[in-house]
Amino acid sequence: MNQTGKLYLVPTPIGNLEDITLRAIRVLKEVDLILAEDTRTSAPLLKHFDIHQKVYAHHQHNEHQSSNEIVKFLKEGKNIALISDAGTPAISDPGFYLVREALKNGIEVECLPGPTAFVPALVNSGFPTDRFCFEGFLPLKKGRQTRYKALADEERTLILYESPHRLLKTLDEMALYFGPGRQISVSRELTKMFEETVRGTISEVKTYFETHPVKGEFVICVAGKN
Repeated sequence: MNQTGKLYLVPTPIGNLEDITLRAIRVLKEVDLILAEDTRTSAPLLKHFDIHQKVYAHHQHNEHQSSNEIVKFLKEGKNIALISDAGTPAISDPGFYLVREALKNGIEVECLPGPTAFVPALVNSGFPTDRFCFEGFLPLKKGRQTRYKALADEERTLILYESPHRLLKTLDEMALYFGPGRQISVSRELTKMFEETVRGTISEVKTYFETHPVKGEFVICVAGKN
């Protein structure tokens, strides 16, 4: 009978390729196969580090279906690594469901430490870091207003992710629910050439981005309510 394999969650750089760890490279070279959120996005990273393992797609649209097959491979003794397009798998990315299924089936899961976008954004914000609330992406429609109302009185530092095409709308909504004078810190393109962090009131930051490029992925840190 084969010994069961291990599922590795391997963080990948959020921009700067130098941020990958030596351990992450070793694991990716040693596993039997790699699961990637988007195989096209991951291909340049794997090529750069001379990693030639087989790569299969595992994303939010197929994770429930593919997880059963992956668990089967793990039970057969294959070691498998899961990576996302950038950062740590399962943090606002696919991974949670597969981890849960692997654990249900008695399979060992190991998550390597590594890049996660909200950590540098939080530390850069200047807001308290001893207690914070990570919200990831807010609901697009249903439940969005309810979520804002629930967060308006949160006293811990809030951290949210946002896409470029929704940033200005989100800042408008924050001004409505949190008040235009609430302090925020908005980071974009973290670890990349055009990395930028803009700090000020919600109103001031919105004014800034109305006349400056709204490109890249954004992390918004909001000061807790006084």
